Amino acid sequence: MAEPHTTTHFGFKEIPIGEKVRQVGRIFDSVAENYDLMNDLMSLGIHRLWKRHAIGRLRVRPGSHTLDVAGGTGDLARLTLERMGGRGRVTLCDINAAMLEAGRVKLADQGLVAGIDWVQGNAEHLPFPDNTFHAATIGFGIRNVTRIETAFREMVRVLRPGGQLLCLEFSHLSLTALQPLYDTYSFKVLPELGHWVAKDRDAYQYLAESIRRFPDQKTLCALLDGLGLHRVGYHNLSAGIAAVHTGFKV
Repeated sequence: MAEPHTTTHFGFKEIPIGEKVRQVGRIFDSVAENYDLMNDLMSLGIHRLWKRHAIGRLRVRPGSHTLDVAGGTGDLARLTLERMGGRGRVTLCDINAAMLEAGRVKLADQGLVAGIDWVQGNAEHLPFPDNTFHAATIGFGIRNVTRIETAFREMVRVLRPGGQLLCLEFSHLSLTALQPLYDTYSFKVLPELGHWVAKDRDAYQYLAESIRRFPDQKTLCALLDGLGLHRVGYHNLSAGIAAVHTGFKV
């Protein structure tokens, strides 16, 4: 009988499996204040287009109740509420208190004070009953959980039958000729940007490494298909720098 895994990856490092939540928590405590600014700088604002495109693929209607896992500072939650015409609810769940607070402040400053519920919780143990939500989203968060399959299984559990799971995440380039340039940017520019803006070089070194350790598009589709979702598929964004994966609960 195979022994259970006792380690997991944290970027390119192997660490005890129980340590990843603490290590990821330290990173997001550190970068929460500058999280949105760094996203704009390191993607030249393109992350906003990726998020809008992703939510454009979400099949929700006015009155729907959706879940945004690892919702951070609320970008997907705001876009989802907008897609529902402001008539619906989004429950935003994130394990990190600093990110939740940054999100609440940001959306309040934007005048969005209704329609979003803020819940602190672990993606691997979602604090919601079975068959609750019409859709479940996660944007740039699944790389950071300790057990990716467990988190997706939890998202499927809380979806209503027919509900949609949507994952927006960094992925693998479809144009291999761009890989050297992308690697230089990821491992040279991003950590320096993190050092000067967020005062945390290591956090953005981890970002680059975690992207390389993340499953490619077809592997992730196979994982979602194995959880019993149907009509599983993906759509590349910016030549595969990011990808949107979707599937529906039977």
